[in-house]
Amino acid sequence: MQGMKHPAPMHSMHTESLKKKFFVCLALTIPVLLLSGAIQTWFHYTLTLPYQTYILLVLALIIYVYGGWPFLKGLVQELRALLPGMMTLIGTAISVAFFFSAATVFFPVGNDFFWELATLIDVMLLGHWLEARSVLGASRALEEIVRIIPTTAHMVEDGGIMDMPASELKVGDVVLVRPGEKVPSDGVVVEGESFLNEALLTGESKPVHKRLMDRVIGGAVNDEGALTVRIERNGEETYLSQVVRLVRQSQESKSRTQDLANRAAALLFYVAVVVGALTFAVWALIGNVQFALTRTVTVLVIACPHALGLAIPLVVAISTSITARNGILIKDRKAFEDAKGVNAVVFDKTGTLTTGQFGVKDVVSFISEEDLLSSTAAVEQNSEHIISKAIVKQVETKGIAIPKSQSFEAIPGKVPRRKLTAKKSMSEAQAY
Repeated sequence: MQGMKHPAPMHSMHTESLKKKFFVCLALTIPVLLLSGAIQTWFHYTLTLPYQTYILLVLALIIYVYGGWPFLKGLVQELRALLPGMMTLIGTAISVAFFFSAATVFFPVGNDFFWELATLIDVMLLGHWLEARSVLGASRALEEIVRIIPTTAHMVEDGGIMDMPASELKVGDVVLVRPGEKVPSDGVVVEGESFLNEALLTGESKPVHKRLMDRVIGGAVNDEGALTVRIERNGEETYLSQVVRLVRQSQESKSRTQDLANRAAALLFYVAVVVGALTFAVWALIGNVQFALTRTVTVLVIACPHALGLAIPLVVAISTSITARNGILIKDRKAFEDAKGVNAVVFDKTGTLTTGQFGVKDVVSFISEEDLLSSTAAVEQNSEHIISKAIVKQVETKGIAIPKSQSFEAIPGKVPRRKLTAKKSMSEAQAY
């Protein structure tokens, strides 16, 4: 459909990028941990290599630039908007850890933080990758929705039919929708009568009867009757485009917990900066500048909450995956969060809770049941009505032979004529 985009490839590239960054950084973290002096002290082993500190510096540089890029980019964006949040906190922590550790390689300013830098980036990449993967599932669902619209339409023009791309349809064009085909865009029936399957669009599992002047939705599947439809909406104005817009909004929406976490990260950033400055000032006044610098860096690094950065994306990923597997579209994450307080659900459509297919439940017969079913199926087998199909299917299931009917004529239901008042007779008659 004109104006629609396919967001799944973009989300797929972002997800794959985060996945690749995580596993590359995870592989580089292993030698960083093995060569780290702090880790060797804790686990009581010794591993020394030539140019060990330079090796650590190179590995940390790759992890910082390659793995930390999403957070550094986010830091810049948040600072430009004057809205520091989680990205600012993460970007500050990894930057301070890297540059201070790099300085320890060349100057005696204290112990390095290479292993803290590597593990922090790994944890944050893991959380954001899992969150992106859950969003990708919604994006793929969005792409499937877009595919509902057919690519070709049969436009009726000058008494003939010409095939053309559905994306080029304009308001006022008249198209033919043959049995088994999909309606190319929103419109109104100007000729014909049929049943349309709108289950994927409206959730209405029962086929909807359409006749003259009834509105139809682009993407609905025509059953057996041919319909001539005048296009009334195209592009972003169609019903399906509005559904796509809702899916995109659900991907971009944030829950109260996410908002709270981001505000907490902003507050923690300010607290870390203030406490770090006070730490440096106090220890510098005592007279140990090197110790003061080390403690200041420690404050800024440990201020970044590993658990918070991983927990929030995990909650989003798991909740999104569970709902997607159950066919639930989350329009607003805040509303989804409020769902925990729901203790009753009221449904207004019985068909939504069933299979949406008619069937024969019982047969009450005053003659032979086999004769009744065979005679009934003989009449119904030529009808396109959904109840007729259910009856014929039941008879076929029982293996009863169905005789051929003769002089069959289908009479569709009639709308009773209304008594029109003098004032409204003309307008209502035209609408009818």
